[in-house]
Amino acid sequence: MNEFDYIAWIRQQTALSPGVLIGPGDDCAVLAGTGQPTLVTTDMLLEGSHFRLAETTPERIGRKAMAVNISDIAAMGGTPTFAFVAVGLPRGGAGQIAMELYRGMRDVADRFGVVIAGGDTNSWTGGLAVSVTLLGTPGSHGPILRSGARPGDWLFVTGPLGGSIVGKHFDFMPRVAEARQLQDHAAIHAMIDISDGLAGDVGHLCAESGCGVELFADWIPISDVARSLADERSSLEHALHDGEDFELAFAVSPEDGRRLLALQPIVDVSLCHIGVFLAEPGMFLVGENSRKEIMPCGFIHAF
Repeated sequence: MNEFDYIAWIRQQTALSPGVLIGPGDDCAVLAGTGQPTLVTTDMLLEGSHFRLAETTPERIGRKAMAVNISDIAAMGGTPTFAFVAVGLPRGGAGQIAMELYRGMRDVADRFGVVIAGGDTNSWTGGLAVSVTLLGTPGSHGPILRSGARPGDWLFVTGPLGGSIVGKHFDFMPRVAEARQLQDHAAIHAMIDISDGLAGDVGHLCAESGCGVELFADWIPISDVARSLADERSSLEHALHDGEDFELAFAVSPEDGRRLLALQPIVDVSLCHIGVFLAEPGMFLVGENSRKEIMPCGFIHAF
């Protein structure tokens, strides 16, 4: 079993209550409220899986813990509001770690107007563990789900991909403002933030939308870092499968897609058309003289 098998099993076991508009399986849950719905997301970072405390600082870890949750709110087209933080601190120097961790969380929270409203703190004999639960409000068009892509829609991404392990996975800036601006210029049918790799996360869009997809190899933007990595994988493979880029991947109609390409309405962001959704299942990588099926795989936590 891996994390996605487990999520699928949970969905089979769990009946939604009337107050839960969208449950497990998207970037955020959506809860009914007295006014507009509330977005809710949670992410946990674990030492040994997401970071090594000996190789970075608690401040950067705290920043990332908050930013990955803010990125989930961005993926739904929303605005983050309130955060609740639970921390498991390793015994021995825990006080200093806790203060630096908080400074990192506050740094990125303050940038996005997020209030840290509560949480819980414990110490134990294991490594550092940080869990953030974040609330948010949807954009003017309501929550943008993973399930709205249609055959013929164009697939876009908001920036270059691959090589995040070199440092971007700690220092990225969530695309909250960009997601809001996109809604001013196009009807976003489906959206996700790229946390597990382009192929894996676009695979989630396809699975939830009941579509396949063609990815155009020459149109996928590749980061300079990915091009410079000297290992057994090509720069394109890094762009397809590296996790934690935290760019947005989204689906729009061809008409909106052409307008976005022509206008490029977001300052300092080059919107890239990288594929098209299909009625047939599967993920296909299209080159100059080739079309081959690839697996929608990225980083997966295995149990």
